[in-house]
Amino acid sequence: MINTGQFKGHIKGHLINCPSSQVYLVKLCEDDYNAWLPASSLNDLELTANPYIPQSFSEIEIQACIHQIVQFAYHAMDTPNQYLWGGTVGPHYDCSGLVQAAFGSAGIWLPRDAYQQEGFVRLITLDVRSIMLSCLEFGDLIFFGVNHQADHVGIYLGDGRYIHSSGMQHGRNGIGIDVLSSQGDAVSRRYLQQLRGVGRVIRSYESSGSYHLDS
Repeated sequence: MINTGQFKGHIKGHLINCPSSQVYLVKLCEDDYNAWLPASSLNDLELTANPYIPQSFSEIEIQACIHQIVQFAYHAMDTPNQYLWGGTVGPHYDCSGLVQAAFGSAGIWLPRDAYQQEGFVRLITLDVRSIMLSCLEFGDLIFFGVNHQADHVGIYLGDGRYIHSSGMQHGRNGIGIDVLSSQGDAVSRRYLQQLRGVGRVIRSYESSGSYHLDS
């Protein structure tokens, strides 16, 4: 188990030698995501005798957690932050990292990337040319992208507003609130042009197996 104070999760992995340093190749059991753990972070590891067992959530149980999830996102916004590509641990997040962390705060695990998270929602029929906000609900995920898959995601707050972490070049260089309206500012209008769809989270990621942390 890894516990940094900001993030707590279960990992498995093995030590490998790199030319300049030693790092662990690890996999986060909650979402099966591969990552590198530097040897300097070994003090954050805690051996556990209990295997990781994925927790299953129904759609109703997920919806009951939405207020907690959104409050996490608000708190992250109120904490000094900036956009960090690949950021999944506060205070600095990228878009899907913020969504993953917000849902993870309620024990609900979504995959790492926006296009993967899109596969964990029930898509809501939405004419992106004439957005009917009445079909959206608090906590829905808003997906953006100009190609064949989503490359940006935010959490719907109601009244056309959504919270997300956006970059410096075209966004707010951190967590902020934008609107699904052509009357919004330049950032909001740019994302509106890339609106891809909306979905309601209906399931949590369940790992492919139960793992002990390898030593």
